[in-house]
Amino acid sequence: MDAQIRKADAFRALHERSGLFVMPNPWDAGSAKMLAGLGYPALATTSAGYAFSQGKPDGGLSLEETLANVRAIAAATELPVSVDLENGFADGPAESAQSLIHAARAGAVGGSIEDATGREDGPIYCFEHAVARIEAAVAAVRSLPFSFTLTARAENYLHGRPDLDDTIRRLQAFAEAGADVLYAPGLRNAEEVLAVVRAVAPKPVNVLMSGGLKLTLQELEEMGVRRVSTGSALALAAFGEFFRAAEEIRQSGTFTFTSRSMAYARANQSFKG
Repeated sequence: MDAQIRKADAFRALHERSGLFVMPNPWDAGSAKMLAGLGYPALATTSAGYAFSQGKPDGGLSLEETLANVRAIAAATELPVSVDLENGFADGPAESAQSLIHAARAGAVGGSIEDATGREDGPIYCFEHAVARIEAAVAAVRSLPFSFTLTARAENYLHGRPDLDDTIRRLQAFAEAGADVLYAPGLRNAEEVLAVVRAVAPKPVNVLMSGGLKLTLQELEEMGVRRVSTGSALALAAFGEFFRAAEEIRQSGTFTFTSRSMAYARANQSFKG
């Protein structure tokens, strides 16, 4: 518990200091070790990246599988780990909040709950229910014996609802409910990012740099963004190179991809200790 308290305090401090920090998303223990070796200060799980590594689509994981991944990543490094808990694997506020307690017991010192239902016919929880879920999540993490950092996610943009006003309304309500960090994945441009940052200030904002948003860390920091995550971007980069290499062998019978591969010695060294 002492080690987890130290990690939790270190993670909290990253959000309270001035400036921006990057929290990349490993999908397993090996990628976590590699990122830790590069000097990143914290890590977050990726539901999509881990699901793909298990031969499943995004959204296809169980809570038990997600917690197993948290345990593996938390044990692989000394860095604070935040967990992507999707919608908490439950619709009810109390039930989804309990997933945060399970994540904390698995070694996480932070985690996110989103307002997406996982259902195509109604992908986003209604406003009142979404707020109630965050209120329950806040109550749950405040019962823990350390400072768990709760991130509240508004998922409109990832589900075909690019409604900035509604997204901001939700994030502001989540902030008032006690969420520590606000996050709207899928924002499309600098103007939308800046609008979110200003709307929930002084609460820290996480921005997802994966997909269509093309901004630099310097630009994000100048906007007041406190935290940047990569979502499934690193996992997709790895899977993309794997696919292209295997495709080259199959289609061309050549192995030119090996000139781009990481050296065996460097890879092996990354996993020592």
